[in-house]
Amino acid sequence: MIRVVFSNQADADLEEIGDFIAKDNPARALSFIGELKSKCLRLNRATGIGAARPELGQGIRMLAHERYLVFYREKEGLIRIERVMHGARDIGVDDFDASV
Repeated sequence: MIRVVFSNQADADLEEIGDFIAKDNPARALSFIGELKSKCLRLNRATGIGAARPELGQGIRMLAHERYLVFYREKEGLIRIERVMHGARDIGVDDFDASV
């Protein structure tokens, strides 16, 4: 089975999202972060889904969850979640580690 891992930046993104939501609703923050993580982990059963986003970096794909976007790369039996960002953000190539 393909393994799903989170980059340090994706982990930081999830923490930031959770902190933001928790200001108004701590319980929802926990459940929403759980939903996002579950969606990411399910990628191991449906590789290649989501839209290709080559303008953001080699191999970057994007999958939406509510108003958030999950960006990931797949290579050699591994799916690496690169970023999790709000869809209203101005997202560019500088938001991704080109060395991966």
